[in-house]
Amino acid sequence: MPIDPIQLTKQLVDIDSTTYHEAPAGEFLHTYLASLGWDVERQLVPQPDLARTPGGGTGPRFNIYAVGQELAGEGITPDIVLSTHMDTVPPFLGPCREDADFLYGRGSCDAKGIIAAQIAAAEILRQQGIKVGLLFVVGEERDSAGAKIANESPRGSRFLINGEPTDNRLALASKGALRVELYAEGKAAHSAYPELGESAIDKLLATLHDIRALELPIVEGIGDSTLNIGLIHGGRAPNVIADKAEAHLLVRLVGPSEATKAAIVQAVAGRCEVIFSLELPFVQMRALPGFDTMVAKFTTDIPALTAWGEPFLLGPGSIHVAHTPDEKISKQELLDCVDLYVRLAKQLTT
Repeated sequence: MPIDPIQLTKQLVDIDSTTYHEAPAGEFLHTYLASLGWDVERQLVPQPDLARTPGGGTGPRFNIYAVGQELAGEGITPDIVLSTHMDTVPPFLGPCREDADFLYGRGSCDAKGIIAAQIAAAEILRQQGIKVGLLFVVGEERDSAGAKIANESPRGSRFLINGEPTDNRLALASKGALRVELYAEGKAAHSAYPELGESAIDKLLATLHDIRALELPIVEGIGDSTLNIGLIHGGRAPNVIADKAEAHLLVRLVGPSEATKAAIVQAVAGRCEVIFSLELPFVQMRALPGFDTMVAKFTTDIPALTAWGEPFLLGPGSIHVAHTPDEKISKQELLDCVDLYVRLAKQLTT
């Protein structure tokens, strides 16, 4: 291989690029790809409202889009684009560690190992005359902000190969996502006299109890909708009746969102402000001969990249260790995926 994906993964994992703080990874990739003869472009992505974004940032954010200089110089668009995300979930786990079989660290499988495999595959495809591009975006772990910006400037590609940990299997479907924000308002008072106040935390807890009791949709062959209460925050002190409280939830969708949204609004019953801050639909994709398949219970950037061509989902690593302190990726699986990306791209374009 022209590129060593194992060494490149280690370099990327060493970089702290949690969501909203991705610039160091973008800077590295810009310099690295330019040194290989890629024409590299930055797509600026705005930061969200800090007041309503736990862990939000203030620094620059940008996607990286690249095509070989041999294409850019002629104004030729790629037939196929390999894409994944630069951001990781917090916290940063420090420098990459390794043993004989695995690389360990935040982003090793989700998705910095995938970035390395895609760059290695793209270099091989370039040598073989395949018109290929690379798109690395920010914000996938929270709101697909980078993908939405990229979708405003498609480059005419016929196919998009998105990378997420699928154990090197081609995904036939991926669940959608519905992010729900709940904001409760109360009245502060001395905790010795609760009758003088109104607890926002009590409102929020009662609301969450009723939402958890909802029966969410199930689709045969795909699975069930799932709900996670990921963040709760509120109150001032133990001896103060809470005047504010909030919760952030994520529903994994297996079908249209309308019924689920209506059920949540009904369960809230006016006790909290409800904001549906992210909605990515359930996606189905086609199988191809010679590739093992799976159904992804997670959500990807694919629903936000509809203008980049017919989507396929494939990547090394297990989603079961992503977002955990034990995140890792098999070195052999990483190498195998380079071959799979090359084979998939050639099968689609030749």
